[in-house]
Parts: sequence; C-alpha cells; structure tokens
Amino acid sequence: MSEQKSQQQQRQSPLQTDRGSTRIEDSVVQKIAGIAAQEVDGVRMGGGTSQAIGGILSSVTGGSTGGGGQTRGVAVEVGEVQSAVDLTLTVEYGKSIPQVSEAVRRNIINRIENLTGLQVTEVNIAVNDVFFPQQEQQQQEQQQEQEQQSEQEQRVR
Repeated sequence: MSEQKSQQQQRQSPLQTDRGSTRIEDSVVQKIAGIAAQEVDGVRMGGGTSQAIGGILSSVTGGSTGGGGQTRGVAVEVGEVQSAVDLTLTVEYGKSIPQVSEAVRRNIINRIENLTGLQVTEVNIAVNDVFFPQQEQQQQEQQQEQEQQSEQEQRVR
C-alpha cells in the first residue's frame, strides 16, 4: 500500500509531468531554507562558532562568499518529491525558543513547498546559542571603524 501511495504522490507532484521531470538540487533547497529561517525575527543561522568563522572568512574575502551566510547551519535531503531539513541556529536572548522554532519551521515548509513543489516531511531545529542584539551592533560598529582605519592606512601608502 505504501508503494501505491508513493506512486500517487509522484503522479501528483508538479515536478513529475507527462512531458518530463524537474530535479531540484540540494543547494537550492538549502538556500531557500536558510533564507526562510532568517526571515523570522530573532534568528541567526549557525551557532556561535560557525558565525565567528563565517565573519572572519567574510572579512578576509572582502564580502559575501557565495551566499554562505544563508546556508550556514542548514543541511537538507532532497528526493524526487520530498525533502527534509536540519537546521542549527542561534536565537535572540529574550525570545521564546519554542515560538521562534515553530515560526521558523512553518516559514521553511511554506517557502520550500510553494517555491519548489517538494513536500517537506520534517524540519529539525537545533538551537545551540543565544545572541544579544546590542553586542552585535557594537561589534559591527567596531568592525566598520577598523575597516575605515585600514582603508585610510592603505591610501597613505
């Protein structure tokens, strides 16, 4: 019976038609999930360590590294008609982790299913840190000051 159900799902999938099939790559679903998660207020992708490493890489390479910030902490499994998502994220201190997690889960499922036609079977979320927005703002200001000083030093040379 499960084989019959699987065949029905394949026939109903907008990715499998009489005129051909469409395959969605893992990296596409991974990016959609990462963007959808970050659309929820109070969420940062990855844990503290991966955020720090990503920040260092970004400063060394001079900017974004091909969307790495969007997919940091996101792992996916994509089949012909279904997908599953595993996330690691950091939540803003003071926000309800269960509420934020549920909002992230709903948004990811909604985005993936609407944009790709894939059925999302599960979204597993690991929250491994909290962040303080005030500290982030101070760090960003310090980083901007350092970058400006570096640019001025290079102009003098």
